[in-house]
Amino acid sequence: MSDAVAIGVDCGSTTTKAVAIDSGGRILYSVVERSHPRIEEQTERCLALLRERTGAAASVPIGATGYGRKRIAASRVLTEITCHARGAFFHTGKACTLVDMGGQDTKVIRVGPGGDVQDFAMNDKCAAGTGRFLEVILARLEVPLDEIAQRAAGEARPVSISSTCTVFAESEVISLVAQGEPVAGILAGLHRSLASRVASLAGSMAADADVRMSGGVAKNATMVEALGRALGRPIGVLPDPQLVGALGAALWVR
Repeated sequence: MSDAVAIGVDCGSTTTKAVAIDSGGRILYSVVERSHPRIEEQTERCLALLRERTGAAASVPIGATGYGRKRIAASRVLTEITCHARGAFFHTGKACTLVDMGGQDTKVIRVGPGGDVQDFAMNDKCAAGTGRFLEVILARLEVPLDEIAQRAAGEARPVSISSTCTVFAESEVISLVAQGEPVAGILAGLHRSLASRVASLAGSMAADADVRMSGGVAKNATMVEALGRALGRPIGVLPDPQLVGALGAALWVR
């Protein structure tokens, strides 16, 4: 008999995440894939895989969140803010300020001592403060994600990136490379610029708070460090940061 009691799906603009959990909230199996335009087909395949690997019954409730949540055949459709707060509280068990940096947007959520959402701010109008910004510039620099920390380590002079638009920043980076600026310095400046925007978005919600981070960008140690410097406090990365939203959705329907 399966221990799975709920499934959560977080269909984001960049990646689709799905988890099956047991009665204690432990993740039994998870799936992370690049998001496809045919959301219904992709999520059905992910759900079938979760059921196969965990033995979950067809009647197990499904919580859906994320960019494509309304196109998923789910028991309950939930907002990203609600699900990320629930997932973060499951891991911390206390109040915190959560910074979730995804591909399409960045969310800052003040999670209360009971796991409720007390306040939030969201950058969803421009890619400049999101993972997409990093993805575009890193591709232009031909630097893989797993090489960022090594390439940017020890750089004493971060190169200023003044453009606040992803398209213009890409052009600026091309010019900086042509001028002979070191890639390490550009990387350091890129992360400092992005961290400054996120810190501004966080505002007073991050003051004297336990700050945690989720989302795919949380796997970038250089970004976590840069954000910590911008906020003037250490940042804790939640376990399996990409799965926090999907976990929260599963917990809501558990």
